[in-house]
Amino acid sequence: MFNPTMEVIEMLGQTIAKVVPITIVLALIFSLLAYFWACNPGAPWWRKRELVTDVCYWFFVPLFARVLRIGLLVLGAGIVFNIHGADDLIAFYDNGHGPLSQLPLWVQGLLFLVLSDFMLYWLHRMFHGGAFWKYHAIHHSSEELDWISAARFHPVNLFIGTIAVDVILLMAGISPNVMLWVGPFTTFHSAFVHANLNWTLGPFKYVLATPVFHRWHHTALEDGGDTNFAGTFPIWDILFGTFRMPEGRLPQNYGQDDPRIPNEIVGQLAYPFRQ
Repeated sequence: MFNPTMEVIEMLGQTIAKVVPITIVLALIFSLLAYFWACNPGAPWWRKRELVTDVCYWFFVPLFARVLRIGLLVLGAGIVFNIHGADDLIAFYDNGHGPLSQLPLWVQGLLFLVLSDFMLYWLHRMFHGGAFWKYHAIHHSSEELDWISAARFHPVNLFIGTIAVDVILLMAGISPNVMLWVGPFTTFHSAFVHANLNWTLGPFKYVLATPVFHRWHHTALEDGGDTNFAGTFPIWDILFGTFRMPEGRLPQNYGQDDPRIPNEIVGQLAYPFRQ
């Protein structure tokens, strides 16, 4: 008999089992790199004032994303394709469907990365304006930006700005098997661009988002907070006029100057609904 509570508990256990070793590896990598190539001086990430908040996000976000992604895929298959039942759903999604599933898996993976990054670029710009900003402001509230800040996202921002894009592409026919290597890449790269590193990658700064590229995005508006919206490929910012990488300068100050945003995760989750 299907028990939703037990399913969620099982997912929680599986998620923690995956996240813990990944967290340890990332912590070691970026601690070592920041020791030699820090972008900004100051206390290391493990001495951040809001470390507990970021750790909570770091473990909460993967579970929330997994549960919601599966739920939306099941709902979408039922509404759009009239597919119901566990066995039919597994057969439908297992290796993708339609023309996209016939492409080599590496082509599907590249297609997933490019299409998702293009959509996320415009969604990111949308979250920087109007009624959406109060959700995205949570991500920008971190004043001590580092690799572990990468997961600080309000659920509404995460749902519209990430999970919905994944669901759309998987429902379009791309095989979920691409997530076996796309998933680790996006996790590492997201931590990488938030890490306290002074890396620009030279001429490759136009090809792949770097820590300096993304750290400019986390500065005040007058410094660059309304630029560098691309998550992975800066080509979108170049094409649409939002690219910013000043020569000979490094970003310095981060976070939004809004004292109303609480420091703890519960207050941050409630913040947008109180505005």
